[in-house]
Amino acid sequence: MNKPSIFFYKLAFVFAFSFTAPNLSAQKVKNDSFAERVKTVDGTVNEILDIISGKKGEKRDWEAFRLLFAPKAQLSVMVHDSVGRGVLRTYTLEEFVRIGMRFYEGDGFIEYELKKTVDEYNGIAHVFQGYYAKELDTEEKGINSFQLYYDGKRWWITSLLWVSDRNGVKLPEKYDKRGA
Repeated sequence: MNKPSIFFYKLAFVFAFSFTAPNLSAQKVKNDSFAERVKTVDGTVNEILDIISGKKGEKRDWEAFRLLFAPKAQLSVMVHDSVGRGVLRTYTLEEFVRIGMRFYEGDGFIEYELKKTVDEYNGIAHVFQGYYAKELDTEEKGINSFQLYYDGKRWWITSLLWVSDRNGVKLPEKYDKRGA
């Protein structure tokens, strides 16, 4: 029986690595503006709002959206059931992009920042961002909670969790520019 060649082992390694490591060619920055924005926490989290917001039928730059996130990032939304209990729905980046393409592009969607707080230490950051959003006839306010890390060159989002005021709990004034 023949032993597999070194070429086979190298090919197997490359194949396996391509599914577990970040796609380095996909993470190359498309333009200088994007590269500058992701050098700051503010630029990184606000880039998301710029990408997902747009008119009905308007294509979003999902490749740029993907480039904001670490390879294993999670996106979660907390919704409330009919008796007010929080229910967490968590998505991979690719699941969220598939959903986003259908709803954000199909219905039209806008979201903008109201106010935010940023806590940063030793290469990690947590952002609590008050937002206003509108899709079709539905308007809401809520909180986006981001966790990010700095790799020495730019910021990457590792997780995003958000919750809206649809259950009747008013957005705290300190996150609402129309508040305090």
